[in-house]
Amino acid sequence: MTDTLKVGLAQLNPKVGDVAGNLAKVRAARAEAARQGADLVLFSEMVLAGYFPEDLVLKPAFQQACHDAVEALRADTRDGGPALFVTTPWREEGRLYNAVVALDKGEIVGKRYKVDLPNYGVFDDKRVFSPGPMPGPLVFRGVRIGVPICEDVWTPDVVECIAETGGEILLVPNGSPYEAGKTNIRVQLGVKRVVESGLPFVYLNQVGGQDEVVYDGASFVLGADRSLKAKLASFAEEVATVEFRRTADGWDCQPGPVARELDGLESIYHAMVLGLRDYVNKTGFPSVVIGLSGGVDSAITAAVAADALGPERVHAIMMPSPYTSRESLEDAEACARAIGIRYDVVDIGPAMEAFRGMLTPLFGNRAEDVTEENIQSRARGVTLMAVSNKLGGMVVTTGNKSEMAVGYATLYGDMCGGFNVLKDVYKTTVFDLCRWRNANLPIGGLGRPVSVIPTRIIDKPPSAELRPDQQDTDSLPPYPTLDAILKGLIERDLDTAALAKEGHDPAIVDRIWRLLEGAEYKRRQAPPGVKITSRSISRERRYPIVNGFRG
Repeated sequence: MTDTLKVGLAQLNPKVGDVAGNLAKVRAARAEAARQGADLVLFSEMVLAGYFPEDLVLKPAFQQACHDAVEALRADTRDGGPALFVTTPWREEGRLYNAVVALDKGEIVGKRYKVDLPNYGVFDDKRVFSPGPMPGPLVFRGVRIGVPICEDVWTPDVVECIAETGGEILLVPNGSPYEAGKTNIRVQLGVKRVVESGLPFVYLNQVGGQDEVVYDGASFVLGADRSLKAKLASFAEEVATVEFRRTADGWDCQPGPVARELDGLESIYHAMVLGLRDYVNKTGFPSVVIGLSGGVDSAITAAVAADALGPERVHAIMMPSPYTSRESLEDAEACARAIGIRYDVVDIGPAMEAFRGMLTPLFGNRAEDVTEENIQSRARGVTLMAVSNKLGGMVVTTGNKSEMAVGYATLYGDMCGGFNVLKDVYKTTVFDLCRWRNANLPIGGLGRPVSVIPTRIIDKPPSAELRPDQQDTDSLPPYPTLDAILKGLIERDLDTAALAKEGHDPAIVDRIWRLLEGAEYKRRQAPPGVKITSRSISRERRYPIVNGFRG
């Protein structure tokens, strides 16, 4: 029996499906933890598969690749180095589990399976995994260690079972997606489990971007006295070792480094940077292409792209029409120069004239309307996709959550592209992010440490510039009003009456609700984008396109 236990916390950035690459990361983390003197190394949820693998995990060949990786790691532990609590899909007696497999001295010394399978928000565990039985602790070198997996600690039952069967330490692998303000929620959750069980608590989270989800790391350790003993960095890979000691009252953790907390606008910006960086790099694109309009949305998108990938991998294109103001031309060029990215101008006027000539026999003398406005947007979409096809960069779209919610966007036009960093960011937050970025360079950012978005872009009234003297307020309420209503409708599921009680004009609320419902078909065809809020309008808000309810 030992009186000390050193646990290596491997906060890694795996890639879904890249079992060989993830295996290499696990081995490198084990080597680093060994240098730090660790007795065992804990990994985040499904580290060998990458989280979340969706239906990929149902493929027998993929399951076998993960099993083979576990066998390779089992063999590695014959060297007498740290044991591994490695996380993986695991098939047992015809059932597939979300598992922790404990490896030590060349043997599998235990397995535990996730019990509480989430089936809400971005999660779909019940679709692919079987729930495990209620677990007791794993006995490792005389220490009784509970390993509840992620959702297992969001309710008290699994931890209660571990405590009642003699558990002494809780090591919790997680794949917990980023949401603004969620770090404190996790800590408070951990405190509840510590109070109920009396056991020290390690919360080890994944880091990195996977499709629309960003995992922010920010792993932490709580002592049996509920105090914060250690915290790993947010939005960064890290391997750190913490030491537990047996006392007269049980096990407790020695104080370790506590990384600075990122919150508010800073955390949102870092999430966008990491989400774009991993999406581009993990899919193999060499660069990105952005339509730079001289407006606030494309400006912040370009800044994020430069911070994520480096300015040399960002190509901005201004595509003026006869309705583009001189100020927008000046602002777009000034923004590109400030960020330090390639900037080109492609006039879409000839394309507009070509479409007018092509369609006149069909349209006759009908007055111009939104049709011609959408042609402009689609001409820009065709231009950006042509540049992408020819030069290889992925198109990043620039629509924000406010616009996407109400359909203030053009299918096959400004919605055209491969990824959207603003998809879950309200317009009012976009302005705040611009000001934040002008005063700060994100940690690990590859862009310029200077103000990169001209003040005039932030201060001028938003406009799509698709007709003379157009402003967004011609079609929508002022953005502070619009965003407040949308947050009520989307995040809180309020109805018109409830929002009217909060002081909103019922007629405006009803109009926005109808726009929100009517734009579902557009959102289904939009590119993926970084999840920021508690309820994004793609994977987490699933409404039928054909919908007769008018509540």
